[in-house]
Amino acid sequence: MERLGTGIGWRPEIADAVERMPGIDWVEVVAENTCPGHLPESLRRLRERGVTVVPHGVSLGLGGADRPDESRLTALAERAEALGSPLVTEHIAFVRAGGLLTASPRLEAGHLLPVPRTRDALDVLCENVRIAQAALPVPLAVENIAALIAWPDEEMTEGQFLYELADRTGVRLLIDVANLHTNHVNRGEDPAAALADLPLEAIAYVHVAGGFERDGVWHDSHAHPVPRPVLDILTDLASRVSPPGVLLERDENFPEPAELEGELAAIRAAVEKGREQGAAPGTKAARATTLTSLPDTAPARQRLALAQAALLSALVAGTPVPEGFDRVRLGVQARALAGKRADVVAKVAPELPVILGTGYRAAFLGYAHGHPMTGGYRRDALDFAGYVLAAGTVGDQRTLGELREWWLERSGSRPRSHRPGVRLARATRRVLLRR
Repeated sequence: MERLGTGIGWRPEIADAVERMPGIDWVEVVAENTCPGHLPESLRRLRERGVTVVPHGVSLGLGGADRPDESRLTALAERAEALGSPLVTEHIAFVRAGGLLTASPRLEAGHLLPVPRTRDALDVLCENVRIAQAALPVPLAVENIAALIAWPDEEMTEGQFLYELADRTGVRLLIDVANLHTNHVNRGEDPAAALADLPLEAIAYVHVAGGFERDGVWHDSHAHPVPRPVLDILTDLASRVSPPGVLLERDENFPEPAELEGELAAIRAAVEKGREQGAAPGTKAARATTLTSLPDTAPARQRLALAQAALLSALVAGTPVPEGFDRVRLGVQARALAGKRADVVAKVAPELPVILGTGYRAAFLGYAHGHPMTGGYRRDALDFAGYVLAAGTVGDQRTLGELREWWLERSGSRPRSHRPGVRLARATRRVLLRR
């Protein structure tokens, strides 16, 4: 596996700082936020300097019951080629459910949700990973995710699940030590036990990130400093194997460059401390990949589809909680999903919080409670605006008028005309309608 070194997640908000940071060997970009034909100048300059750029996907849903979408795979492949990347990465998660396999409406989570660690889910995931591997021009690595909730009646630990996945498909692993810490707090899972079960030689690189704890729940925010327990897990991992690359993730609340550089220094120190401790006795090494034929996954896909649709519907549509799940924890997850939707829609459509002011968030959370996302965040923004306009309870007439103009500008098949005559006609119509 190619040695990557020390890296940081590239984001537009810190692009200039990343370019000036010493000791940055590589960066990771969110694949869906990158356009192959219009790469940011900052990324171009980094590539010209020899800095490796890796696209990191968030919407493929390899852990979902459906086979990977061909258009999403094509887009991921295009980004890998445009960036000259040595590999691409995605998540072991499901992000949507429903549809043909369940004869129910298609629902979008807008978030990475955990797959059950069962034989059914593993069979489906293995086939989905192989489909993705065949469609991509470079190797694929998949990431363990953070979770607030646990599936009932799981058949494997996280380490065992990841080991079998790598063993059966040859896929590389992106190990997020912050997610291991999250699952330790939220699900009582031992990070050391997970590391002991992993095929360590399959590790492509490692993620490190911060979060915060509230009411006994750890939130993997990527918006806070990296805590000591996460660095300790990194040290444990580095004592078992030398990771090809380690990367700091930060998505929000960006601090001054000096603070980011301090976190990178702490990450390097944690890795070096692990190397000094040496390989732990009894470390489980990767065995030769067993590329056997996959079983018929149709029955497993059907069962997994129904289970995932029931869970996602409870989280975003208010349907009954499936048997075996923690109702309190599902409530925490549902509120977190609604809050994330509000935050992302505010970024996708920044005019909405401006128009609605302090009433934006409460209005959006009220909308989200009974209106699950079905077509991505841009569609969600339009649906939310339509909901507010129909209700007419947020803001005064002037606010609703501005919101109506925003919605009309974006909801049609083509932008509204800005010619003076057309604008005058629209203004006249608004005046007449008010009478």
